[in-house]
Amino acid sequence: MSPDPWIWAVFVGLVTLVLALDLFVFHRHAHVVSMREAATWSSVWVALALAFGALVWIALGPAAASAYLTGYLIEKSLSVDNIFVFALLFSAFAVPVTYQHRVLFWGVIGAIVLRTAFIVAGAALLEHFHPVIYLFGALLVLTGLKMVFRQEDDPPASGGFALSLIRRFIPVSSAYHGQKFFVREAGRWLATPLFAVLLAIETADVIFAVDSIPAIFAVTQELFLVLTASTFAVLGLRALYFLLAGMLYRFVYLKFGLAVILVVVGTRMLLSDLTGELPSWVSLVVIASVLAISIVASLWASARGQTPRRTLYNE
Repeated sequence: MSPDPWIWAVFVGLVTLVLALDLFVFHRHAHVVSMREAATWSSVWVALALAFGALVWIALGPAAASAYLTGYLIEKSLSVDNIFVFALLFSAFAVPVTYQHRVLFWGVIGAIVLRTAFIVAGAALLEHFHPVIYLFGALLVLTGLKMVFRQEDDPPASGGFALSLIRRFIPVSSAYHGQKFFVREAGRWLATPLFAVLLAIETADVIFAVDSIPAIFAVTQELFLVLTASTFAVLGLRALYFLLAGMLYRFVYLKFGLAVILVVVGTRMLLSDLTGELPSWVSLVVIASVLAISIVASLWASARGQTPRRTLYNE
């Protein structure tokens, strides 16, 4: 499948337009993102992703649209771990809520660039060296099992190495300077702690991409579908953070649902040569069902129990 240039142009133009509106119109000035605003933007990003899925259906057919939506759902669900790490980093660096959106905006830009490079490299590997599919599958299964046994107090890597690296090579100021990533003091340029947080977030996203991108390749190996599904999922990550960061403690069983998804798609990838290509809608139904069950079970359990609330970012 080779999409026509026009649909590539629509994709690039749409992403560029909404990012420009986000940064220069709706979030031009630093402010605290309210729950209502986060819910509105989350709805906007999901609506755009679904609208693009409809366009994929029209241009490439229902099978391609199903693969796109499945990949989008996988990436969106796995982004919950990203949200947890973002909250930990913002708390550790005492980043004021007012400036968090700016960090996440540029973090998303960097994530799109880095993930695009990963996806292109992964597609080339799968095309020219098919056995790498078994490596991807094994990685997903192991990640799923690790997720089950990971302790709640042991968060994923949060970019500490990147922070040590930047402090070694770039002088960092001792205080925040509004939304600035760099500031000039005493005749020399210094990185602000906000830039250090941004670098740590980018490093953490690279680590997560190693898990999530192979998961999409388990659904489809079409470069266009993998790239667009991943991009639209990442675009909504900022709004999802502000919407969910304060109530992640309620989703007590979600990690088990995510683990099941990773193990299932990893096993499918490992057995792909034996079972053949399964219809994308089957994966979509399975993944959506697992997520729904884990979310409903989590909300039911948190409503009956006394799950302690955690403060995930600074007021």
